[in-house]
Amino acid sequence: MQQHPAQSSTPPAGAEFTDFVARASASPDVVGLVLSGSRARQGMATARSDHDVYVITADRATASTTTSPAAPPAVIEARRSPALDVMPLSLSAFRAHGLPGDAHAWDRYAFAHCTVLLDRLDGTITQLVQEKATLEGLEAHRLARSELDAYINSVYRSLKSHRDGRPAVAHLDAAESVPYLLTVVFALHQRVRPYNKYLLWELRNHPLGAPQWAADVLVPRIRRILADGDLDTQRALFATVEHAARRAGHGSVLDSWGADIDPLRPRG
Repeated sequence: MQQHPAQSSTPPAGAEFTDFVARASASPDVVGLVLSGSRARQGMATARSDHDVYVITADRATASTTTSPAAPPAVIEARRSPALDVMPLSLSAFRAHGLPGDAHAWDRYAFAHCTVLLDRLDGTITQLVQEKATLEGLEAHRLARSELDAYINSVYRSLKSHRDGRPAVAHLDAAESVPYLLTVVFALHQRVRPYNKYLLWELRNHPLGAPQWAADVLVPRIRRILADGDLDTQRALFATVEHAARRAGHGSVLDSWGADIDPLRPRG
């Protein structure tokens, strides 16, 4: 399975950014710097793109009464400007950041295709970034199964509402199916679902392989579903997902729906 860990590329210059990186790199408290966002993804940055920088600091050896042992030193503070967005994390907090169970699990894709600017821990920061950037084995399997079931449920509800003459709510359920769909498709490839902003970029620059997942095939189908919940498009896309899910060993999830799944498949 092809994976896409952190990549080492030279970030674009910017006075505030380069000055901050120089000062942070000189601090003995800083053990890692990671550039994410549009500046780390070739072709995505615009003139208004800032530099998203995660600053990883060494865990404190002792704690005060007001600061937890995992808190970063006060000299490294969160800041946001038009050019720079700094997110400080202690090493222990960074280990969990973006992973399942963490309050910032939604932030996981930030570490796909990012750039490690500084790693003072003999590759530890780079390894942690790589672990966040991809889904491994059992994690990918479990995520694909749970989100596949949720995807089926949303499509099923949409088709029932269409049948019962409730097009507005059928459209809402169709729209809700899309995030589940995308999570399933990327999990089947052991990939983290990209933020919507980067979906086209991801599919074009790091394709999923099969032609049905190409940007110019998948995205128009999704846009049609989001536009009006078109039944034929939902069914056609469901058939594509079903085939891929069965090939990946998730047939039991589909079969658990029994005959209720039949209306989701293309007719004729």
